[in-house]
Amino acid sequence: MTEEKHSCESCTSTTCSAKKRMENENDEQFLVRQEIKKNLCQIKNKILVMSGKGGVGKSSVAVNIAMALAMDGKTVGLLDIDLHGPSIPTMFGMKDGRINVENNKFIPITFGALKIMSVGFFLQDSDDAIIWRGPIKHGMIQQFFKDVSWGTLDYLVIDSPPGTGDELLSLINIVEDLTGAVLVTTPQEVAAADVRKSVNFCEKANIKILGIVENMSGYVCPHCGKVTDIFKVGAGTQIAEKYNLKLLGKIPLDPAVGDSGDCGLPFVYAHSESPTAKEFESVTRQIEDICEI
Repeated sequence: MTEEKHSCESCTSTTCSAKKRMENENDEQFLVRQEIKKNLCQIKNKILVMSGKGGVGKSSVAVNIAMALAMDGKTVGLLDIDLHGPSIPTMFGMKDGRINVENNKFIPITFGALKIMSVGFFLQDSDDAIIWRGPIKHGMIQQFFKDVSWGTLDYLVIDSPPGTGDELLSLINIVEDLTGAVLVTTPQEVAAADVRKSVNFCEKANIKILGIVENMSGYVCPHCGKVTDIFKVGAGTQIAEKYNLKLLGKIPLDPAVGDSGDCGLPFVYAHSESPTAKEFESVTRQIEDICEI
């Protein structure tokens, strides 16, 4: 199927920010912004998955939301902007994946119908460390939106690094119309304290919060299937109540989720009938419902 071509010159929108040059913007900067806008206007929903703390399973949540959307028949892209810890290639079994270029555009690697892009695909060795300062990271993230052939998408799920640093600041400067953010926490207060900072970041950046996901919420025994609360419970609920946000779901700490990531198969794809996969799917359906409003 031929991709629909978009051109800023033929666009009929009277409100698009790329129609006119900004004050103090030179020709090159104006053209770059138009290229980014041309790519982004083909993407209906841009969803940021974030957390104020590392180790909460944010990438697992992003991968399984994106996969569940694709399995529901949506056209979906998954963008990994965690430049210093790109785990998406491993979680899809694509550590040795390399990006092709067509018509001066990077072509995302695909898993079924899901389009995937990560800085990990540009590394010669997956164990190479990326030692970049802010301006270089900004340039890389800008390329993800300007020079990647995303085509027309219903959803672009963006997996961000933990915290509220350079990558997120670059993102909100480049993408003017984020649909919203999904915030990931674990049940403990130490994780919730950092997620509350993410709530404040979203409020200051004028990013709509789609809801909270409490990950690792109880342990699923691989033998009997019983769920046991091994951590303090309720942090997701407490954050949702405090800030009047929606608790999208509680994802159990299921050993099969980690195993699936190590094996390169998204959990909802490999274990679609399991209770944990059903919880991921419930989270995804709620996100779809919110985006349709």
